[in-house]
Amino acid sequence: MAFDTLLVANRGEIACRIIRSAQDLGLRAIAVFSDPDADAPHVRMADDAVRIGPGPVGESYLAADRIIQAALDSGAGAIHPGYGFLSENEDFAGAVARAGLVFVGPPASAIRAMGRKAEAKRLMIAAGVPCVPGCEGEDQSDTTLIAAAEQVGFPVMVKASAGGGGRGMRLVDRVEDLADALALARSEAENAFGSGDLIIEKAILRPRHVEFQVFADGHGNVIHLGERDCSVQRRHQKVVEEAPCPVMTPDLRARMGQAAVGAARAVDYRGAGTVEFLLDASGEFYFLEMNTRLQVEHPVTEMVTGLDLVALQIAVARGEQLPLAQEDVRLDGHAIEVRLYAEDPANDYLPATGHVDLWHPAKGPGLRVDTGVETGQDISPFYDPMLAKIIAHGPSRAVALDRLRRAVRQSVLLGTTTNTGFLSDVLAQDVFAAGEATTAFLDETYPDGFPAHHPDETATALAAALFMEHDRQAALGRSGFVAADQLHWSSATPLASPLSLMSGDEVSDLRVCAIAGGWAVSLENRDLTVSVQPGAGPKLRAQMDGATVDAVRVHVGDVLQLAVGSQRMAFRRVRAGWREEDGAGGGRIAAPMPGLVLELGAEVGAQVAKGQTLAVLEAMKMQHQITAPVAGKITAVHVKPGQQLASGDAMIEIEETGT
Repeated sequence: MAFDTLLVANRGEIACRIIRSAQDLGLRAIAVFSDPDADAPHVRMADDAVRIGPGPVGESYLAADRIIQAALDSGAGAIHPGYGFLSENEDFAGAVARAGLVFVGPPASAIRAMGRKAEAKRLMIAAGVPCVPGCEGEDQSDTTLIAAAEQVGFPVMVKASAGGGGRGMRLVDRVEDLADALALARSEAENAFGSGDLIIEKAILRPRHVEFQVFADGHGNVIHLGERDCSVQRRHQKVVEEAPCPVMTPDLRARMGQAAVGAARAVDYRGAGTVEFLLDASGEFYFLEMNTRLQVEHPVTEMVTGLDLVALQIAVARGEQLPLAQEDVRLDGHAIEVRLYAEDPANDYLPATGHVDLWHPAKGPGLRVDTGVETGQDISPFYDPMLAKIIAHGPSRAVALDRLRRAVRQSVLLGTTTNTGFLSDVLAQDVFAAGEATTAFLDETYPDGFPAHHPDETATALAAALFMEHDRQAALGRSGFVAADQLHWSSATPLASPLSLMSGDEVSDLRVCAIAGGWAVSLENRDLTVSVQPGAGPKLRAQMDGATVDAVRVHVGDVLQLAVGSQRMAFRRVRAGWREEDGAGGGRIAAPMPGLVLELGAEVGAQVAKGQTLAVLEAMKMQHQITAPVAGKITAVHVKPGQQLASGDAMIEIEETGT
């Protein structure tokens, strides 16, 4: 099993993470890339890189034959799949072995057993691991699944049998909604995992999501490295993870750890894996699933154990024994991780794309930022919207949380919409600070969704001053030499200049006047003086009516992007004669994000009801229902199934009837 070259069959931050450990071990690391990723950080970081196809995942990162051929052509002796894509694909693992290569992961038989939730659940029941009541039979008819749901009682969870990550998963409260949920979950599962098989489970309300990191070698040794609490989730996708779990006790850890190790032994596991449980308020726990791969949230385990999990994976793949036994595992302090996404939490978490005009990750004691993006990169619509993971470690949970709050504010990505403000707000909640968050936390904290942020007067005044500073510097650049003592001198009375700034859908009309050492900004209800301290780079410090404001800015044409604290804002300068492009409104439906039209249920002339699903758009590995904003008659359909859309592209037009 010896090898000196490792091909990483992935992209983004996890590819960078694996390449780093591989190179630290003295291995030669090979990257693969699609056309949009040709100049991505993981490609330049690797010792060599191989193109595997165009942007769509089916033609690149899911093209198993191309990846295996890339490994053979580059002299790799092993393939590490990372997470996502082919990491839990039993056929891929088998094909890697048949090609004479080492798969850095479990055997195909273990992936097969745990990758199908129905089979995994049957195995766990046989192994004595507590499981949630439900239906995991082979009969996949709607009639059978609906009958099973009625038997276990609502609410129920509909889950894709062949995958995870929140895809192919629906919570259903009423039998009347189950048929539609089955259809959507089945379609999403088929597109994500190549299998539309589903299972039904009784929904355990308000549990904690607690998972155990397990490791097994080829010599019969199986251990766990403690647990992670991953209860803060949106759409069944994790947002915040921490280790250890805030309510864990030594006795509960021993019982859950023993169950996790037993689950791994039941499938003759090898390598890194995660056994996930639901933990209720009484201390009872239930097997949820086993992820037969490295987890996104593995850094929190690394920070509390001091272990390099990727290095351990490689050692096991080489046939080595685990270098530690269960009694050697020590948990030191506390670690918390958040996922930075390109998405808009105030707009139902819709994915976002765009150009990264600035990426400045935080640095400091106890901090770690795992990322696969950099300034100047484009965020593609083809892949998962996660941009980075921000992790903080400390001797206590309180210290780790304080460090993470600061790191989220100081990690600045400008150029596309991110969930920075949302993450900061989540970490500030008293329920989270007290360690009391369950899987219901986000729904209970934001019952009406996460509110949109509107820049306050201070931020707007700062933006106005920065636009005027920008104009001043541009004018000086065109004027040639001007003596320093003449820069702010004038014999005339200073005149206020009108300035209109748009942020989101709101336009602010201001008047800005140059004063000694800065600017006087008049807003509708307030006057402010702003003095921007000179300095190189995007960081700045301003004095605003005696208060100090630290910010980060990027100017691109008539758009100023501004980071103040945890808020990320964009201001567009509205010039004379300029008008905003007509957006979607009334009965006009535009694509809310870049995506692929999977289904289309709209025909010209058809009558539709408000809220009726007219199309399904796939973007960043998730499916999004496009519904009618008004009741009326369809007058135009501008798209067709299989068409790739850009954000804002016209899709459907409806003549409103008002009924």
